Amino acid sequence: MRLVVFGANGPTGRQVTEQATADGHTVTAVTRHPDAFPPGRPRLRIEEADVLDGTAVERVVAGHDAVISTLGVPYGREPVTVYSTGLTHITRAMTRHGVRRLVCVSSTILFDVPAPGEGVFFRKVLEPFFARVVGRTVYDDMRRMEDIVRASGHDWTVLRPAGLFDTGGVSDYRLAPDRLPGRFTSRADLAHALVREAVADGHARTFLDVRTTEGTPRLIDLIRREAFGG
Repeated sequence: MRLVVFGANGPTGRQVTEQATADGHTVTAVTRHPDAFPPGRPRLRIEEADVLDGTAVERVVAGHDAVISTLGVPYGREPVTVYSTGLTHITRAMTRHGVRRLVCVSSTILFDVPAPGEGVFFRKVLEPFFARVVGRTVYDDMRRMEDIVRASGHDWTVLRPAGLFDTGGVSDYRLAPDRLPGRFTSRADLAHALVREAVADGHARTFLDVRTTEGTPRLIDLIRREAFGG
């Protein structure tokens, strides 16, 4: 298939482009900084565009079979609009060019149910602290993005991973339309699920949790990295 990947220069986006081209798909990697993107893979084209620029988005979406969005921004206090504005431009471009399949990323927090199998401290203190304080602006915009995607009329799937971490390869991860137990999702597993969903339509118009069950990091390491940049 012909896939276009937004957020391609991020850690998950690079995994997506690598796995998709290895599977034989033709990939357009969209980034604001094409010089920083590793070149040289077969079936890979690198395009410079800002997802906040609707005209540029329309240009790169044309001619593709499916769109994958791995847009992401770090936690911060300033209002976030990248997710909602970006997906507004992407869905409009898809409508204009007749592209139906869209797969994108938000967060397991947006299931709005308690984390299954977790104790009171995680459910009542730790996760609400990240959702409502540290990451509030990010999750607020993710919700706006999900509303835009849901109303778009396209064949969309939203993957809602947990805390992201890096591994050397894809594992036997779990995928479900409800929140799964566990605290982590590897970027390799998330990328694999994104590509798999983009080339099929078995979970169209569905929110999916994707969860890694082996080789996960310690919770304290995730807290240190996300909250304190360590």
